[in-house]
Amino acid sequence: MDTLIVITGPTAVGKTVLTIKLARHYGIPVINADSRQIYRELKIGTAPPTDEQLQQATHYFVGTKSIDDYYNASMYEQEVLGLLEHRDWGMPDGDSLTSRHAPIAILSGGSMMYIDAVCNGIDDIPTIRDDIREEVKRRYQQEGLEALCEELRRLDPEHYAIVDRQNQRRVIHALEICYQTGHTYTSFRTQQRKPRPFRTIKIGLNRQREDIYNRINARVDQMMGDGLLDEVTSLYDKRSVNALNTVGYKELFDYIYGRWPLSEAVERIKGNTRRYARKQLTWFKRDTEMKWFHPDQEQDILNYIEQEITNYHSQHE
Repeated sequence: MDTLIVITGPTAVGKTVLTIKLARHYGIPVINADSRQIYRELKIGTAPPTDEQLQQATHYFVGTKSIDDYYNASMYEQEVLGLLEHRDWGMPDGDSLTSRHAPIAILSGGSMMYIDAVCNGIDDIPTIRDDIREEVKRRYQQEGLEALCEELRRLDPEHYAIVDRQNQRRVIHALEICYQTGHTYTSFRTQQRKPRPFRTIKIGLNRQREDIYNRINARVDQMMGDGLLDEVTSLYDKRSVNALNTVGYKELFDYIYGRWPLSEAVERIKGNTRRYARKQLTWFKRDTEMKWFHPDQEQDILNYIEQEITNYHSQHE
């Protein structure tokens, strides 16, 4: 395989439509890089590709896991690399995803850590044992986030100084590493780029901020009309599952609990989604390899990809 085309950008910018057009142009499938669209139970609130879109191009990593499964960016990295390079995906012997199509693959989504894991590699952080995970979860439920932050400050002051202490997932995971290994979480974070058997062409999609916000608001309204509340209600008993610590689900869980009225829950979904879109843009704009386009610049994007591929091959002939 020669080239991995990465299509990314903030939520609701229009990645899916463009990605499918590119996939059809090259005759290749789409590797999904949205960490929540992977879960089969989250059919509305994560805005996965529609049934019609799934028929237009083969998609991998859409609805392939259950919210009850433990899954993380490191596991995703290994599965995507396996899909790209190995022979253990139910394909004919000697076959691989790319050899059946072209020396090109396409990865599309907005999950920052998942994309980085595939392109650059992720630190070799141990998989947490079930007993450790349950113990930290129990402490979080009984003692609260503030107590866990104080414990992290004691065990790993360097990571405590930089971690988002309002994000319980980050705090909990760091503590899990400390408890299981007896070493600091910081000691595992080398952030060294790992070699890959492919080069990447990174396409960032963006729009005017007001346009993105309007699209987010319209999408949330559409989700509610499509039955998001019913979906969230059906998952209420599993609300402590990590996969459900997700915008759109958290706010409606609180509505069901009686914390605020439905109208406020919907507005909070919109606001938190807009905040997440800003976070995505901040993350991706730090990547100097990213080439930015408006989603409507389809021909310009295709021309850029073709030029990059041509230049690469001319340099390696």
